[in-house]
Amino acid sequence: KAQHTEQLATVGLLGASLAHEIRNPLVTIKTFAQLLPKHYQDAAFREKFFRLIGDEVGRIDQLTEQLLDLAAPRTYSAKIVELHPLLSASLDLVAAKISDKRVQFLTDFNAKPDRAYTDASAARQVILNLCFNAIQAVESHETGERWVKIGTRNTEAGIEMIVADSGPGIALEIRPQLFQPFQTTKSSGFGLGLAICSDILANLDANITVDPPSAGCGATFRVTFPCQPSSS
Repeated sequence: KAQHTEQLATVGLLGASLAHEIRNPLVTIKTFAQLLPKHYQDAAFREKFFRLIGDEVGRIDQLTEQLLDLAAPRTYSAKIVELHPLLSASLDLVAAKISDKRVQFLTDFNAKPDRAYTDASAARQVILNLCFNAIQAVESHETGERWVKIGTRNTEAGIEMIVADSGPGIALEIRPQLFQPFQTTKSSGFGLGLAICSDILANLDANITVDPPSAGCGATFRVTFPCQPSSS
């Protein structure tokens, strides 16, 4: 009975969080739709309206995709993958999508060799999630430098990938639940990306951590990929 009550409480919390995440963009869309008839002749308002509607619908679409990713059963096909070409291809995609955001990309690929034992498609999803999270964090930081840095290095545990940013960092109060669903470092973001990353990596014998806070620094995430299949 106690376990059932706990499950119901968890479902209720997720449901309330989901409703909140969807309601925010819907309220924005509704507000602008109500204002549109009075301001339709205002070209600047129309441009802002159409851009904002597209952004908010995109947010809802992203949330539903992430929910499906989080809920759907996954199968992985891990093999030896060269990590640097995978990173470079992913960063090309990210750069194309944020070409107008004035965010500088820095790379520091030091892992030699760079061969990891992982699922390339799943690893790519993790890379993209972390990069887009970092970009949104940098965008929320209006002053100072605007950069995202991706690096690699060899460790005893495997190949470590580092994704760091010049954003405001992560608030202390949300760090303990950072990799749980609906935890977010961004007021306009979805708290599903890191939970999905953590879930994917756990199934690939990989792991993700975040560095302790440091004054004047943004967030630094570290993903460690194994170099060979688990012996267990």
